[in-house]
Parts: sequence; C-alpha cells; structure tokens
Amino acid sequence: MLRLNAIKAIYPDLKECAVVTIMGATAAELYACGHRPNFFYLEHAMGLASSMGLGIALSRPDLQVVVLDGDGSTLMNLGGLTTMARYRPSNLIHVVFDNEVLLSVGVSFKTATAEGADLAGIAAAAGIPRTATCTDIDSFRDAFRDALAARELATLVAKVEPVLPPSFFIGCHMLENRFEFQRALEREP
Repeated sequence: MLRLNAIKAIYPDLKECAVVTIMGATAAELYACGHRPNFFYLEHAMGLASSMGLGIALSRPDLQVVVLDGDGSTLMNLGGLTTMARYRPSNLIHVVFDNEVLLSVGVSFKTATAEGADLAGIAAAAGIPRTATCTDIDSFRDAFRDALAARELATLVAKVEPVLPPSFFIGCHMLENRFEFQRALEREP
C-alpha cells in the first residue's frame, strides 16, 4: 500500500485529533492532503514524534492524539514504546508507516524491519495493549477506527511501499506551525 493512500484513508478521522508527524515524507504527504491547525509537522527531530505525542496525550487526556511515525524513527527511539506502555494513555494512537528503508536519505539504506524486526511485536512485548500490522488500506482504516473507538493505547504498523512524495514542500513555516498548533491545543474540547 502507498503511505499517501493510507493517510488519505484516515484523514477524515483526524479532524478532531492532535496530530504529530515525523519529518520528511509523512509530513509532506499529510500536508498535501490538506493542512489543519491541529497538525504539527515535527521537523529536524527524527525519533521524537512518539515522545511528543505522549507528552500531549498525558497533559490533555480529553484530547485524542495521533502520531504519524516511520519505521526508522521508531527504531531510533525504541525506548519510546516502553515509555508509552508505562504511562499507557488511553488517548494515544501511534501509527508507524513501515517502508523498510530510511526513505529521506534514499531507498538503499534498509532498516531492521527489512530483515525481520516486527515493530508491532516489539510494541506488544513492551506492553502496549493494542497492536496490529496492516498490509492493505481496508485493514489499516479498520484498525485505526477500532483503536479510536476503543480509547486504548495503540501502535499500528502500516506496511507501505518505499515511495517518495512528489514534493517535500510544506507551506507552513516551522514557527507558524508551532504557534498555530499551540492555539489548537489550547481550545476547549
């Protein structure tokens, strides 16, 4: 499945969520679907989207938080999975787009998932109560919506093709995005 199609499949469900994306292709493709004030594109901080999402989820338990992450970023911060499991916020869904490569530096750099590392299995072993690996759009959309309805900490791995977006352009300056996102978080539920 294509990451862009997976994002499009859950895009309508993100309207009322605080969404944090990792840098690169995921951020660019979410932006291309249509920017919203509740989207934060975490630039220059590989591996830290799940940590930021966890902080927001713990400080705003009334708000559904969704992290859109990558396999390389998740592998870079495996401790983030154990920390999420320790605090277990019921309002956090961690989506990992697993293309088995470090896409932003070229498809020739494979990640550990290309050699058999199972991120959903690692998340489950860390203590995350709801995990799944999805290989098609329908199962991904269903797993995401089930996680939203369950209000239970989840890590969902979407196996996607290593395809670069047509552009990495994000027309929202980092500081502008930061303040806009802050204002979105400050709004009453």
